[in-house]
Amino acid sequence: MILGIESSCDESALALLDRSRGLVGEWISSQVSLHSEYGGVVPDLASREHLNNFAPLLAEMSKAISLSRIDEIVVTAGPGLAGCLAMGISVANALSTALGVPVLAANHLRAHAQSVFIDAFENAPSDFDQRLPEWLPHLSLIVSGGNTILARIHADRSIEVLGQTIDDAAGEALDKGAKLLGIGYPGGPKLEAKARGGNPDAFEFPRGLARKPNLDFSFSGLKTSLRYLLEKQTASSLQTVESDVCASYQEAVVDVLIQKTKRALKKGSFRSLGLSGGVSNNESLRSRFQRLGADANVPALLARRAHTGDNAGMIAFSRIFEGGDASVQPVDLFPSAGIDRRF
Repeated sequence: MILGIESSCDESALALLDRSRGLVGEWISSQVSLHSEYGGVVPDLASREHLNNFAPLLAEMSKAISLSRIDEIVVTAGPGLAGCLAMGISVANALSTALGVPVLAANHLRAHAQSVFIDAFENAPSDFDQRLPEWLPHLSLIVSGGNTILARIHADRSIEVLGQTIDDAAGEALDKGAKLLGIGYPGGPKLEAKARGGNPDAFEFPRGLARKPNLDFSFSGLKTSLRYLLEKQTASSLQTVESDVCASYQEAVVDVLIQKTKRALKKGSFRSLGLSGGVSNNESLRSRFQRLGADANVPALLARRAHTGDNAGMIAFSRIFEGGDASVQPVDLFPSAGIDRRF
């Protein structure tokens, strides 16, 4: 049994994965309500909450499955907020010592990219290693509040960055757009809800770097464009067109993500597509991503909704995907690690 531990930002999470069955349990404590009054995550508060949350989560987990069944621990070591990562790593190292089992470091971004294969593993755990080459090389789009990355997972399971944001991430653009509109936190889901029923063609927002031949992203100009638009609106006029503004703004983000992914498909030979990260829970993005895969005749693998945000299930699964030897050495933290960093 593999224990996964995640604490890179504001989610305290545990998961247990049985090598012969897949994920058998996941436990998570969210801090959304705590940070909502600040309009975003406050690192010091997030670290404190991890300290408060892990003991109850472990107690709840141990009621379901005995800790004695754990033979390996995998913990997020980066990237993320240093104080938050330290909380999860401390728990992992302490449990490693107490249980006498090895602990391994997981790269949070790599785990997101790999999470789209969890279904394939659980459908046939014993055959997963033999079947995985069916989907490799794999084109991965990771979209979250802090990262927007296009990457190739090679046949040897190494990861190569093909393009990434040069300024703001897509999720950050959605969250900050929601903040400008005054519709609260977490911004992305609230903006998506407001966009339902709106006209995505009502307002013209810029598509950053859309015409550039590279695979990088830029969303800072999008936020600026929204601010200028809102400055021209009165409170009453904005209320009338708010759903159209939200739909148009969201469409600009999704459109660029799809355009760049489509361009990447044409640049290389891929056997599958993957969509993961917190923003991949957006229904418009999921729908268009599936259509893109169908049009290109390439399987589109989408992370489960429960695994789009920060979660320990993907951290535990990363052990299956990455392979390698376990270590009894304490895990250190790497808050600025890139997706190509394999610990």
